[in-house]
Amino acid sequence: MHNRYSSEICRLNGSTSVSGYIMVSLQKIQKVKALIVVDVQNDFCPGGALATSGGNDIIPVINLLMEKFEIIIASKDWHPANTVHFEKWPVHCVRGASGAQFHNQLNLTAIKEVALKGTGNTDDGYSAFEATNIDFCYWLKKQSVTEVYVCGIATEYCVNATARDAQQAGFRTFVVRDAIAAVEASAGNADIALATMQQSGIQLISSKEI
Repeated sequence: MHNRYSSEICRLNGSTSVSGYIMVSLQKIQKVKALIVVDVQNDFCPGGALATSGGNDIIPVINLLMEKFEIIIASKDWHPANTVHFEKWPVHCVRGASGAQFHNQLNLTAIKEVALKGTGNTDDGYSAFEATNIDFCYWLKKQSVTEVYVCGIATEYCVNATARDAQQAGFRTFVVRDAIAAVEASAGNADIALATMQQSGIQLISSKEI
């Protein structure tokens, strides 16, 4: 094995022979990263039913981010017309409606899979890991993903829930701060969510650090 991996070889029982070493698996040595694009939909962007003020601003950042990833999966809120979710929020992202579509400036060609969430009458579907059309966690693991980078909308709700579920599922998890937008239903909620994520071990980074 080439010596760039030499530091990743573990000695077994003091042996110096080749058979006395265990190679750390390449999946552990090689970091396989995925970009999770959360809910960049018309209803969450300016002019939408549940708009974030920065929704449009993060799209160019996300498009540039996509150039750094081969594995990209995006989530959509895909609510039925009647759902308990709308007892908490204005009607938004009703499946099939224009508000539920991805923003037209988002680079859709880079997205490998779309996860639909909040599809039932009794679920909120904040986390992309709650998708009903695919097993989100299994999809990532099938691609041998070891770390995920989360971007999109909204910081304190769906981004937060997705990042926390990713970490709990065993992925090294990053949230890209300049590629997220907050709905700020209550002032300061986004900052609280970011602080909580960071305290739990989720790393907050900028797109330029990737």
